[in-house]
Amino acid sequence: MAALIGWTRQVPQVWKEIECTGCYKVKEEYIRAKNDTIADYYLKLYEWYTRKSRDYVSIPEDAKYPIWFSLSEDFRLQKIQNTVILKVEIPEEEVLVIDMEKWDYRGNLMYVPKDQKDRENFEKELKKYGIADETALAESAKGNHYPLLKRKIIDSWERLFTMPPESLEKGFATTWELKKEWVKEAEHCES
Repeated sequence: MAALIGWTRQVPQVWKEIECTGCYKVKEEYIRAKNDTIADYYLKLYEWYTRKSRDYVSIPEDAKYPIWFSLSEDFRLQKIQNTVILKVEIPEEEVLVIDMEKWDYRGNLMYVPKDQKDRENFEKELKKYGIADETALAESAKGNHYPLLKRKIIDSWERLFTMPPESLEKGFATTWELKKEWVKEAEHCES
């Protein structure tokens, strides 16, 4: 069975749960604690991502939010106080790998381009209509005035799942549970 190596930074409570139960699934309270005043935005984004991901990977029914992994040690989240860095070996059939640049476009409510030329053409289209802020089209009333552009943006988000990164280093991996047997190293960052 093939596996991917990844790194994730978690709060110590996650590691304790993994040690005690053998498995962890993301809790809404941790997303709220981490993201504070913008937590509702991330909860909505992660729920969308999970719903769409079910078409591409098997996800436990009771899992609502993804667990994120860097696929390169050079790009992993760095140590900060009161966290645990987990190095894991995830079976390939349990993981979804997406392009980090495409995720940034999606996370910012922007058009996900096929390539640079496609991006340039979309920007010309926005300019033609006098739209300076494409992020307002996807989820605000402004999108009601430009329904075809709004649809074009929303439809482009599917590319997150159909256009993998050029290399693993340019991607994120997600799973919806983290099993104890996947953990190869746990580095506690207490100070």
